[in-house]
Formats: sequence, structure tokens, C-alpha cells
Amino acid sequence: MSEKPIEGRMTAAAEGDVVVFLIGMRINRFRALRSWLPVTSAMPRMLKELVKEEGSGLLGFQSVLAGPRTLAVVQYWESKEKLLAYASAQDKEHRPAWTAFNRRARGAKGAVGVWHETYAVPAGSYESIYVSMPGFGLGKATGVVPVGRRGERAADRLTAA
Repeated sequence: MSEKPIEGRMTAAAEGDVVVFLIGMRINRFRALRSWLPVTSAMPRMLKELVKEEGSGLLGFQSVLAGPRTLAVVQYWESKEKLLAYASAQDKEHRPAWTAFNRRARGAKGAVGVWHETYAVPAGSYESIYVSMPGFGLGKATGVVPVGRRGERAADRLTAA
């Protein structure tokens, strides 16, 4: 069951800088299940850990299926410092998952690929609009406000810091 759409023209309630982290995997060889299945199961554990931990820095996320071979997660973070702290924390899910992936990848010879991109977006350099949509993207992560509070046009919202 999907969420109920929020009526009207809304924009994300985000304030200040935002970090957008895109991460995903591509299955290069479907038959190499032992290579890619652990990768697909690691991300939900990490996201669950981050959501449960108050102050982790994760504002929200959206999972995306980008074709039959590619899975991705769009994450919104408070700061690059908190993202990097999580990525390097020895006592969190990420480090053992990354170590295990690297160990398996050496023997799997390209059966699965992983990628990520990080964008540190300063205040006033992002904008959004959601019309008759349930919570989605940055708006789902930070909540939404009526468009008029930030400007009726995209250009207005991009210059409002």
C-alpha cells in the first residue's frame, strides 16, 4: 500500500547545507549469486542501523531500481562529516560489509560492481517541488512546506538561502 499523496504544491523543508549520497550495485553476472547476494543484504542492515541511531546524520533515503541489474539508494545526510564518520566507524555495519565485499570481489572477478557518488550541496543551491505526491526524496527526508514559503518559481527557491 502506498502513502497518501500530499495535496498542493510543496517543497522540501530542508534548511542549510545538504549532502546527497548515491550508492548502488550492478549485477554483472546473475549466476554468481554468492558474489552479489551479500551486497544486496548489507545495505538494509546499514540503513536500519542508521535510522535507529539518533544523531547518525542520515536524514532519509529512497531505494531505486534502475533496471534489471542495478539497485541504488539515494541518501540525504546532515553533513559530509557525519557520512564520513559512519563510513569509517569500526563498530558499525559499514566497515565489515565493505571488508567482506572486497574479499569476495577479488575472487569473483567482476561478478558485481558497486559505486557511489557524494554531493555536498550548500544552502541555496538546491530546490524541489512535489505536486500531489506522497513523501519522496528530500521532501520525505526533511518534511515539506508549501511552495510559497520558499518561492513560487524554481529560480526563487534556488536563491533563497
